[in-house]
Amino acid sequence: MSKAFTKEIDTDEDDELPEARLPAGGKNYMTPQGYARLRAELKHLLDEERPRVVETVAWAASNGDRSENGDYLYGKKRLREIDRRIRFLTRRLERAEVVDPSVHHGKDQVFFGATVTFARADGSEETVTILGIDEADSARGQVSWISPVAQALLKAREGDEVRLRTPAGVETLEIVQVRYPAPGDAGATTERAA
Repeated sequence: MSKAFTKEIDTDEDDELPEARLPAGGKNYMTPQGYARLRAELKHLLDEERPRVVETVAWAASNGDRSENGDYLYGKKRLREIDRRIRFLTRRLERAEVVDPSVHHGKDQVFFGATVTFARADGSEETVTILGIDEADSARGQVSWISPVAQALLKAREGDEVRLRTPAGVETLEIVQVRYPAPGDAGATTERAA
């Protein structure tokens, strides 16, 4: 099909994936380590990657016919992706509320940044760390503070039982242990607890 009959859509609608959306009017809680990672990514995009791609696009444009110039077409597409990510990161960092979980070190109540071990009714145990939307990684035992399991656990204490609503029905979880990183223990909230 001729390129003349296709339409390339470049909108801001896909700046945020549905699973990455913040609650309406909500804050974007994140740990100091998560905030630093997002800032470092933004700085890298602005100071290194975007200028390099702009240089490539300018060089490719100087070569003449742009309609069949792969370097030019790919460069323009990559530039749009970079700009979209820059807008996304800028908005996220503007709304960020940095919370240091180590201020709760030694406490047994579940707050943002806690690593919580809980037991299910069948006796199995699971450990999760409650982090920000942009830093949680379920493969590493990290859940977002807006996830159903985190919402069920928040504000409960060791020994409490909480109710988690799942598609299969209501499940009772018993909180076995609550841990926080020690003050000055950098990166502890991002590592999965053993």
